[in-house]
Amino acid sequence: MKRIALMLATALSLLSACGGASRTGSSATTRAAETTEPVYYTYRIRATYPHAATAYTQGLQYADGALWEGTGQYGASVVQRTDLETGKTEVLFRLPRTEFGEGITLLDGKLYQLTWQSNTAHVYDLATRKKIRDHRYAGEGWGLTTDGRKLYMTDGSANLYTIEPETFRRERTTTVTLRGEPVEYLNELEWIDGKIWANVYTTDQIVIIDPATGRVEGIVDLTGLLSAEERTPQTDVLNGIAYDTATGRIFVTGKNWSKLFEIEIVRR
Repeated sequence: MKRIALMLATALSLLSACGGASRTGSSATTRAAETTEPVYYTYRIRATYPHAATAYTQGLQYADGALWEGTGQYGASVVQRTDLETGKTEVLFRLPRTEFGEGITLLDGKLYQLTWQSNTAHVYDLATRKKIRDHRYAGEGWGLTTDGRKLYMTDGSANLYTIEPETFRRERTTTVTLRGEPVEYLNELEWIDGKIWANVYTTDQIVIIDPATGRVEGIVDLTGLLSAEERTPQTDVLNGIAYDTATGRIFVTGKNWSKLFEIEIVRR
């Protein structure tokens, strides 16, 4: 399991509070931006689909008419593709038993997959279904997404890294903030309409981030999405966001959840 750091209570309070004091800034404009309240959203369920309760979801993306999913756990980490209409799932790649799979994303005919503590990103060619290279990186790997040119990565901190895909070099580090305070535990990522949506690990919240500034502009509260009746001792936290660019559909699920949800967000 991922570490539970001492700052968890702070992260949760930042997400749930309706106000907060700003840090001392260098200008009135900076202070105003830091203390601007995010937009709060709840949700409406539009459709549900079956999801393997054995899948410890780490990365999720909708592309080429199918749902792509990377799962975790040592000895069980795979990348699989599911046809939502038929429910048929195909395992495409398996990690060694010594590696714990994390976030995935697709870009230019390649699939990128992070690992948790192995400091390695795997790159697969989708046409041949073969691994074509590995990249090394410092620290842990958690979430991964793309804007169609660059990659964006998280490591469980408040940092959002802009990555050059061919070399996996970190070009920029952006601290994600809510009312001027860093938001820790940024996990699975998705690029939606110019913003980055991020699961906040161990919470039922998704934060909507301006990638240019790192400021949280919105908070989506998905409390109660998976009912108590559908939970088992193996059910873990909310994790996994996918976006269908053609239709605007948003899909979410969780680690070892029995369902995948298509949701519509509703402003409070």
